[in-house]
Amino acid sequence: MATACDVRNPAFFDLVPRDAELDRVAGGFAFTEGPVWRDGYLLFDDIPNSRTVCWRESAEGFSVSTYRTPSGNANGLTLDGAGRLISCEHSARRVSRQEADGSYVTLADNYQGKKLNSPNDVVAHSNGGIYFTDPPYGVEGLGLAPDLDFRGVYLIAADGALHALVKDFDRPNGLAFAPDERTLYVNDSRRRHIRAFTVRGDGTLSDSRVWTDMTSSDEGSPDGMKVDRNGNVFCTGPGGIWVMDPAGRVLGRIIGDEQPANLAWGDDDWRTLYVTARTSLYRVRLNTTGMPVPAP
Repeated sequence: MATACDVRNPAFFDLVPRDAELDRVAGGFAFTEGPVWRDGYLLFDDIPNSRTVCWRESAEGFSVSTYRTPSGNANGLTLDGAGRLISCEHSARRVSRQEADGSYVTLADNYQGKKLNSPNDVVAHSNGGIYFTDPPYGVEGLGLAPDLDFRGVYLIAADGALHALVKDFDRPNGLAFAPDERTLYVNDSRRRHIRAFTVRGDGTLSDSRVWTDMTSSDEGSPDGMKVDRNGNVFCTGPGGIWVMDPAGRVLGRIIGDEQPANLAWGDDDWRTLYVTARTSLYRVRLNTTGMPVPAP
Protein backbone atom coordinates (compact mmCIF):
# COMPACT_ATOMS: atom_id res chain seq x y z
CA MET A 1 0.00 0.00 0.00
CA ALA A 2 1.45 3.37 -1.01
CA THR A 3 2.24 5.94 1.67
CA ALA A 4 -0.08 8.94 1.86
CA CYS A 5 1.19 12.11 0.20
CA ASP A 6 -0.01 15.69 0.36
CA VAL A 7 0.82 16.90 -3.16
CA ARG A 8 0.90 20.66 -3.72
CA ASN A 9 2.82 20.79 -6.99
CA PRO A 10 3.13 18.15 -9.76
CA ALA A 11 6.93 18.46 -9.51
CA PHE A 12 6.60 16.51 -6.24
CA PHE A 13 6.44 13.28 -8.26
CA ASP A 14 9.74 14.07 -9.95
CA LEU A 15 11.29 13.42 -6.53
CA VAL A 16 8.86 11.04 -4.83
CA PRO A 17 7.46 7.96 -6.64
CA ARG A 18 3.68 7.82 -6.90
CA ASP A 19 3.78 4.41 -5.20
CA ALA A 20 6.34 5.44 -2.55
CA GLU A 21 6.16 3.47 0.69
CA LEU A 22 7.52 4.40 4.09
CA ASP A 23 8.62 0.99 5.33
CA ARG A 24 9.07 0.43 9.07
CA VAL A 25 12.40 -1.37 9.46
CA ALA A 26 12.92 -1.18 13.25
CA GLY A 27 10.88 -0.24 16.31
CA GLY A 28 10.54 -0.34 20.06
CA PHE A 29 12.57 2.79 20.84
CA ALA A 30 11.75 5.68 23.18
CA PHE A 31 12.51 8.61 20.83
CA THR A 32 14.67 8.26 17.73
CA GLU A 33 16.84 11.00 16.23
CA GLY A 34 20.04 11.90 14.40
CA PRO A 35 20.45 9.24 11.66
CA VAL A 36 23.64 9.06 9.60
CA TRP A 37 24.71 6.43 7.04
CA ARG A 38 28.21 5.04 7.49
CA ASP A 39 29.97 2.29 5.54
CA GLY A 40 26.92 0.16 4.86
CA TYR A 41 25.03 0.67 8.11
CA LEU A 42 22.92 3.35 9.78
CA LEU A 43 23.61 4.96 13.13
CA PHE A 44 20.87 6.80 15.00
CA ASP A 45 20.09 7.84 18.55
CA ASP A 46 17.48 6.68 21.03
CA ILE A 47 17.72 9.84 23.11
CA PRO A 48 15.91 8.98 26.40
CA ASN A 49 17.78 5.68 26.64
CA SER A 50 21.13 7.45 26.08
CA ARG A 51 21.95 4.97 23.34
CA THR A 52 23.37 5.22 19.84
CA VAL A 53 21.98 2.38 17.76
CA CYS A 54 23.49 0.54 14.78
CA TRP A 55 21.03 -0.76 12.17
CA ARG A 56 22.10 -3.15 9.40
CA GLU A 57 20.47 -5.07 6.60
CA SER A 58 21.78 -8.43 5.40
CA ALA A 59 20.51 -11.42 3.48
CA GLU A 60 19.11 -12.70 6.79
CA GLY A 61 17.14 -9.51 7.42
CA PHE A 62 17.46 -6.45 9.67
CA SER A 63 19.58 -6.32 12.82
CA VAL A 64 19.83 -3.75 15.59
CA SER A 65 22.70 -3.46 18.05
CA THR A 66 24.06 -0.93 20.50
CA TYR A 67 26.89 1.16 19.10
CA ARG A 68 27.40 3.35 22.17
CA THR A 69 25.90 3.61 25.63
CA PRO A 70 25.70 5.85 27.52
CA SER A 71 25.72 8.34 24.65
CA GLY A 72 25.29 11.52 26.68
CA ASN A 73 21.68 11.47 25.44
CA ALA A 74 23.04 12.27 22.00
CA ASN A 75 20.74 13.78 19.39
CA GLY A 76 22.19 14.89 16.04
CA LEU A 77 24.98 12.89 14.42
CA THR A 78 27.18 13.45 11.38
CA LEU A 79 30.58 12.44 10.01
CA ASP A 80 33.50 14.78 9.49
CA GLY A 81 35.76 14.74 6.44
CA ALA A 82 37.79 11.88 7.89
CA GLY A 83 34.67 9.80 8.52
CA ARG A 84 34.77 10.28 12.31
CA LEU A 85 31.46 10.34 14.17
CA ILE A 86 30.38 13.74 15.51
CA SER A 87 27.67 13.73 18.21
CA CYS A 88 25.54 16.44 19.81
CA GLU A 89 25.18 15.30 23.43
CA HIS A 90 22.28 16.74 25.39
CA SER A 91 23.11 15.70 28.95
CA ALA A 92 26.84 16.35 28.51
CA ARG A 93 25.99 19.66 26.81
CA ARG A 94 28.78 19.21 24.30
CA VAL A 95 29.73 18.34 20.73
CA SER A 96 32.01 15.31 20.71
CA ARG A 97 34.08 13.35 18.18
CA GLN A 98 34.91 9.67 18.21
CA GLU A 99 38.59 8.95 17.75
CA ALA A 100 40.21 5.98 16.01
CA ASP A 101 40.63 4.16 19.33
CA GLY A 102 36.91 4.50 20.08
CA SER A 103 37.25 7.23 22.68
CA TYR A 104 35.28 10.47 22.54
CA VAL A 105 36.84 13.92 22.79
CA THR A 106 35.09 17.22 23.38
CA LEU A 107 35.06 19.64 20.46
CA ALA A 108 32.91 22.27 22.21
CA ASP A 109 31.11 22.45 25.55
CA ASN A 110 31.16 26.13 26.46
CA TYR A 111 31.07 29.56 24.88
CA GLN A 112 33.17 32.24 26.56
CA GLY A 113 33.22 30.23 29.77
CA LYS A 114 29.47 29.48 29.89
CA LYS A 115 28.10 25.99 29.32
CA LEU A 116 26.35 25.37 26.04
CA ASN A 117 22.59 24.81 26.22
CA SER A 118 22.17 21.37 24.61
CA PRO A 119 23.70 20.93 21.15
CA ASN A 120 21.00 19.54 18.90
CA ASP A 121 21.97 18.97 15.28
CA VAL A 122 25.24 19.16 13.37
CA VAL A 123 26.70 19.28 9.84
CA ALA A 124 30.28 19.30 8.58
CA HIS A 125 31.62 21.50 5.78
CA SER A 126 34.23 20.15 3.36
CA ASN A 127 36.65 22.87 4.55
CA GLY A 128 36.80 21.23 7.99
CA GLY A 129 34.31 23.48 9.77
CA ILE A 130 31.54 21.95 11.90
CA TYR A 131 28.25 23.84 12.33
CA PHE A 132 25.74 23.04 15.08
CA THR A 133 22.57 24.38 16.66
CA ASP A 134 22.14 24.89 20.41
CA PRO A 135 18.51 25.17 21.60
CA PRO A 136 17.64 24.57 25.26
CA TYR A 137 15.56 21.40 24.85
CA GLY A 138 18.01 19.09 26.58
CA VAL A 139 18.98 21.39 29.42
CA GLU A 140 15.32 22.18 30.11
CA GLY A 141 14.59 18.46 30.14
CA LEU A 142 17.20 18.10 32.86
CA GLY A 143 15.40 20.77 34.90
CA LEU A 144 18.31 23.19 34.62
CA ALA A 145 18.42 26.85 33.70
CA PRO A 146 20.56 27.66 30.64
CA ASP A 147 23.80 29.52 31.32
CA LEU A 148 23.60 31.40 28.01
CA ASP A 149 20.99 34.03 27.29
CA PHE A 150 20.68 33.12 23.59
CA ARG A 151 20.07 30.03 21.44
CA GLY A 152 22.76 30.07 18.82
CA VAL A 153 24.11 28.62 15.63
CA TYR A 154 27.83 27.90 16.02
CA LEU A 155 30.88 27.11 13.96
CA ILE A 156 33.75 24.98 15.23
CA ALA A 157 36.45 26.13 12.84
CA ALA A 158 39.07 23.80 11.43
CA ASP A 159 41.54 25.19 13.99
CA GLY A 160 39.17 24.25 16.83
CA ALA A 161 38.01 27.79 17.67
CA LEU A 162 34.31 28.15 18.54
CA HIS A 163 32.35 31.02 16.96
CA ALA A 164 28.74 32.01 17.72
CA LEU A 165 27.49 32.96 14.26
CA VAL A 166 23.80 33.74 14.88
CA LYS A 167 22.14 34.57 18.19
CA ASP A 168 18.59 35.59 17.27
CA PHE A 169 16.92 32.17 16.90
CA ASP A 170 14.19 31.04 19.26
CA ARG A 171 14.66 27.27 18.85
CA PRO A 172 17.36 26.56 16.22
CA ASN A 173 17.19 22.94 15.18
CA GLY A 174 17.91 21.13 11.91
CA LEU A 175 20.49 22.44 9.46
CA ALA A 176 21.87 21.46 6.06
CA PHE A 177 24.08 22.83 3.30
CA ALA A 178 23.06 23.41 -0.30
CA PRO A 179 25.05 21.16 -2.69
CA ASP A 180 27.67 23.86 -3.35
CA GLU A 181 27.96 24.59 0.41
CA ARG A 182 27.48 28.31 -0.27
CA THR A 183 24.10 28.34 1.47
CA LEU A 184 23.27 27.03 4.94
CA TYR A 185 19.65 26.27 5.81
CA VAL A 186 18.67 26.36 9.49
CA ASN A 187 15.15 25.87 10.77
CA ASP A 188 13.57 27.47 13.82
CA SER A 189 11.16 25.00 15.39
CA ARG A 190 9.32 27.56 17.51
CA ARG A 191 8.82 30.00 14.63
CA ARG A 192 8.08 27.14 12.20
CA HIS A 193 10.19 28.38 9.34
CA ILE A 194 13.49 27.69 7.58
CA ARG A 195 16.06 30.44 7.27
CA ALA A 196 18.82 30.58 4.67
CA PHE A 197 22.27 32.13 5.08
CA THR A 198 25.10 32.82 2.68
CA VAL A 199 28.29 31.05 3.77
CA ARG A 200 31.26 33.40 3.42
CA GLY A 201 34.75 32.24 2.52
CA ASP A 202 35.81 32.42 6.17
CA GLY A 203 32.89 30.24 7.27
CA THR A 204 30.80 33.02 8.81
CA LEU A 205 27.19 33.62 7.76
CA SER A 206 25.47 36.61 6.15
CA ASP A 207 22.28 37.59 4.29
CA SER A 208 19.80 35.98 6.69
CA ARG A 209 16.37 35.48 5.13
CA VAL A 210 13.26 33.39 5.78
CA TRP A 211 13.42 30.77 3.03
CA THR A 212 10.26 28.73 3.68
CA ASP A 213 7.31 29.16 6.04
CA MET A 214 6.20 25.82 7.48
CA THR A 215 3.24 27.09 9.49
CA SER A 216 0.54 24.43 9.68
CA SER A 217 -2.41 23.34 11.77
CA ASP A 218 -0.88 19.85 11.96
CA GLU A 219 1.16 18.54 14.86
CA GLY A 220 4.92 18.97 14.73
CA SER A 221 7.57 21.57 13.96
CA PRO A 222 10.53 21.85 11.58
CA ASP A 223 13.26 19.50 12.76
CA GLY A 224 15.77 17.37 10.83
CA MET A 225 16.68 18.42 7.30
CA LYS A 226 18.56 17.02 4.29
CA VAL A 227 19.26 18.24 0.74
CA ASP A 228 19.51 16.23 -2.48
CA ARG A 229 22.11 16.68 -5.23
CA ASN A 230 19.87 19.12 -7.08
CA GLY A 231 19.21 21.37 -4.08
CA ASN A 232 15.75 20.11 -3.15
CA VAL A 233 15.17 20.18 0.60
CA PHE A 234 13.52 17.44 2.68
CA CYS A 235 12.58 18.59 6.18
CA THR A 236 10.60 16.84 8.90
CA GLY A 237 7.81 19.08 10.08
CA PRO A 238 4.10 19.38 10.82
CA GLY A 239 2.32 16.27 9.61
CA GLY A 240 5.25 14.58 7.90
CA ILE A 241 8.27 15.13 5.66
CA TRP A 242 8.08 18.41 3.73
CA VAL A 243 9.60 18.56 0.25
CA MET A 244 10.76 21.93 -1.12
CA ASP A 245 12.43 22.86 -4.40
CA PRO A 246 15.62 25.01 -4.46
CA ALA A 247 13.50 28.18 -4.61
CA GLY A 248 11.74 27.27 -1.36
CA ARG A 249 8.41 26.28 -2.91
CA VAL A 250 6.62 23.56 -0.96
CA LEU A 251 6.00 20.70 -3.41
CA GLY A 252 4.25 18.42 -0.93
CA ARG A 253 4.58 16.18 2.09
CA ILE A 254 5.25 12.49 2.70
CA ILE A 255 2.93 11.39 5.51
CA GLY A 256 3.63 8.38 7.71
CA ASP A 257 2.20 6.69 10.79
CA GLU A 258 4.46 8.49 13.29
CA GLN A 259 5.62 12.10 13.48
CA PRO A 260 9.14 12.18 11.96
CA ALA A 261 12.05 13.86 13.72
CA ASN A 262 15.03 13.51 11.41
CA LEU A 263 16.28 11.84 8.25
CA ALA A 264 19.39 10.74 6.38
CA TRP A 265 20.36 9.62 2.90
CA GLY A 266 21.67 6.09 2.69
CA ASP A 267 22.36 2.89 0.78
CA ASP A 268 25.06 2.55 -1.86
CA ASP A 269 23.25 4.74 -4.38
CA TRP A 270 22.12 7.41 -1.84
CA ARG A 271 18.53 7.14 -3.11
CA THR A 272 17.00 5.86 0.13
CA LEU A 273 15.82 8.29 2.79
CA TYR A 274 15.98 6.85 6.31
CA VAL A 275 13.57 8.48 8.75
CA THR A 276 13.65 8.47 12.55
CA ALA A 277 10.09 8.88 13.80
CA ARG A 278 9.32 8.70 17.51
CA THR A 279 9.53 4.98 18.38
CA SER A 280 10.58 3.64 14.99
CA LEU A 281 12.94 3.76 12.02
CA TYR A 282 11.47 3.98 8.51
CA ARG A 283 12.86 4.22 5.00
CA VAL A 284 11.53 5.27 1.59
CA ARG A 285 13.05 4.93 -1.88
CA LEU A 286 13.00 8.14 -3.91
CA ASN A 287 13.53 9.26 -7.51
CA THR A 288 16.31 11.63 -6.51
CA THR A 289 19.84 11.15 -5.20
CA GLY A 290 20.95 12.49 -1.84
CA MET A 291 24.14 14.17 -0.74
CA PRO A 292 26.68 11.74 0.76
CA VAL A 293 28.13 12.25 4.22
CA PRO A 294 30.85 13.33 4.72
CA ALA A 295 30.75 16.04 2.07
CA PRO A 296 32.76 15.13 -1.06
